[in-house]
Amino acid sequence: MFAVILALYAVILGTRYWLSWLNLRYLKKHGQTVPLEFQGVIDPDLLKKISSYTFENSRAGLFESFVTNILLIAFLFGGALGLYDRWVTSIAGSFIGRGVVFVLVLLYAETIMGLPFSLFRHFTIENRYGFNTMTLRLWVIDLVKSTVIATIMSALVVAAALAIIQATPQLWWLWVWAFLLLFGIFVMYISPTLIEPLFFKFEPVKAEGLEDRIRSLMDRAGLKVSRVFQVDASRRSRHSNAYFTGIGRVKRIVLFDTLIEQMSQEEILAVLAHEVGHWKKRHVLKSIILSETIAFFGLLAAFYLISWDGVPGLVHLSQASFYARILIVGFIGSLVMFPLTPLFSFFSRRNEREADRFAIELTGRSDDLASALVKLSRENLSNLHPHPFYAGFYYSHPPVVERIRELRGQMTDSR
Repeated sequence: MFAVILALYAVILGTRYWLSWLNLRYLKKHGQTVPLEFQGVIDPDLLKKISSYTFENSRAGLFESFVTNILLIAFLFGGALGLYDRWVTSIAGSFIGRGVVFVLVLLYAETIMGLPFSLFRHFTIENRYGFNTMTLRLWVIDLVKSTVIATIMSALVVAAALAIIQATPQLWWLWVWAFLLLFGIFVMYISPTLIEPLFFKFEPVKAEGLEDRIRSLMDRAGLKVSRVFQVDASRRSRHSNAYFTGIGRVKRIVLFDTLIEQMSQEEILAVLAHEVGHWKKRHVLKSIILSETIAFFGLLAAFYLISWDGVPGLVHLSQASFYARILIVGFIGSLVMFPLTPLFSFFSRRNEREADRFAIELTGRSDDLASALVKLSRENLSNLHPHPFYAGFYYSHPPVVERIRELRGQMTDSR
């Protein structure tokens, strides 16, 4: 089985790298042509900049992936997991304490390995293309904050899950699933008020009349939001975005100050109408149900697999602790889920198109959303020429050129 698992992993890696190569080759072939939907907005020089930005990000991502996977192969299949597992097992302490150590050390190792790539991405690529506004000091502060938050949350989740496993050895998979579901909902409640303000300064929307227009739009949609904020995203990057955060009574609308600067109020309203479409069409709820269904059966399968004597042999080990078995089973689960990636991407793109149609119905206009997407693509240097296979496999949104074409087609049909 060891050889089979290693071969399957190699096939999956090969597929990922082939798709990336296909995408870059397609961009090299077509990247000099300005799509009809962007003519008059993007000139050949800017298109060349977009292609260059896409190439640099893709190459950096491929190199990071290559290094990460080499280290992962060495850790899982080269015997390092066994050494690490024996070290954690030798630590004096409780079942729960050793489990927390097992997870946190791996978390810190992953964070440390990612530091050079994050630095290069922010202070070389993003700097070169005029996006990065973050100082090294702010980058370090963000790193410390995110690491502290990850440490606290990971320790709490792992400790609670292992306590459940100790208390209910035959049904732990069910109770751990329920706990993770409730914890996820809890985080959605506290994130807008306790976590997000640690990274952004939230303040009322400054653009005159914009908040009133947003609230009027929400009223027409029958959606209640507690607050409408803008955040100082420009302290870190010139990329722009807008999103809904929280659930229930703490549901908020958050606008990047860069978005407010780049777009007209009509375009901002169109972008928010699209986000409203996700809520009204229950895409968020459906996504939660789907992910929790997968988690339910995944934990059930893990319950039976973890007790199987052959689990250590899957990565060429003779024995493995409970923690190492969970790690191995989780790795196998990621391999099993990989072929489903294009299916999930397809459903996500379908939801995006449905949200676009809702936005048109709500605002009575499609050109505002189309022009907003043009600006977002231009300002963020989005790839306008993804390979159809790559987009079909990975893209959660329809390719922007295709999406704008559909929006303008709906505008024409409605006349």
